[in-house]
This record gives sequence, structure tokens and C-alpha cells, in this order.
Amino acid sequence: MNVNEAISTRRAFRSLEPTKITEELIYDLANNAKLAPSCKNSQPWRFVFVYEKTQLKEIMKSIISPNDKWVKNASLIIAVFSHIELDCIIKERLYYLYDTGIASAFLILRATELGLIAHPIAGFEEEKVKNILDIPKNMRVISLIIVGKKASKINENLTDMMKSTETRAPDRLRFKEFAYLNTYS
Repeated sequence: MNVNEAISTRRAFRSLEPTKITEELIYDLANNAKLAPSCKNSQPWRFVFVYEKTQLKEIMKSIISPNDKWVKNASLIIAVFSHIELDCIIKERLYYLYDTGIASAFLILRATELGLIAHPIAGFEEEKVKNILDIPKNMRVISLIIVGKKASKINENLTDMMKSTETRAPDRLRFKEFAYLNTYS
């Protein structure tokens, strides 16, 4: 699969089934994330890869949306975090969130290439995640990436809207709705 195929294939499916998670897989994902560009090569991203069953159940307690019961089928949850001082601050620009987002995208695309679903979420209690994973209080947990194999059947716990996006990709903006040539006007 080439990069274009990984980008066009990637979907945030919620119907997951268990898959085997190995340290080799984790190193593969991490090594692809670390190749992402960052301001002055700061590499501000940090990841905790949670795959041990007891720890997975603990981290799932931080998920706050009642509609996110689908997360219980995850085989791996990756906590993505950073700190403002780990990256460039140039005038009013804080690079750490942007650069960590790029590294997360690299990781997600690699997971897609490997036939996995890697679904980033923001609906979690940050302080709970920090406590469970021993992440320092001064760090910012940016997202959790839920990883598993795409299930052959749609998860019955999903809302009707979620079920519809399992079978049909959500609409995307047309070029002229988000991109401009030469000037915004």
C-alpha cells in the first residue's frame, strides 16, 4: 500500500474486534511516528501504548461519552501527550500541538497500512488518564488513539449516526470549500 492508498483507505471505524498486539507492532508504530517533521527537530510527542488487559480496562474508565462503548473492543489504546516547552514557541505560535498531531497522523497511517483501525478520540478525562498512566501533571494529554481490527459486523452498541458512518464514508468538503489559489478571496 502506498501513502495515497493509506490516506484514502483510513477510516475512523468504531466496529472493532480484538487483534494481537505485539511489542514489535508497537515499535513499528512508534518508529514511524518519530519520523514526523517538527520545529527544529524538537520531537515533542510522547506516547504510552496500553495493551495489557487490566490496564486497558483502567484506561477505558477515563472515556466520558456514553456513546463510546465501542472502545471496549480496543486491543490497544495509545495516549498521545506533550508539553508546550518540548517544542518551539515562536512569537504567538505554539508548535507542540501541531507537531504532535503530525506524528499522530504518521502513526495512524502506518496502522492503516498494517490493516488496523486507529481511531483518535478526545472524549476522555485528562486527569484520570494522567493518573492511570503516571503521566506527569505538567504534560497535556492531547488524544487517545483507539486501535483494533475492523469487525465484520457493525457493533450493535453504536448510535444510528455511528452505524451509518460504518457503511458509508462521511462527506468531505469540496476543494473550493477549503482550499484557495493564491489568495483567500
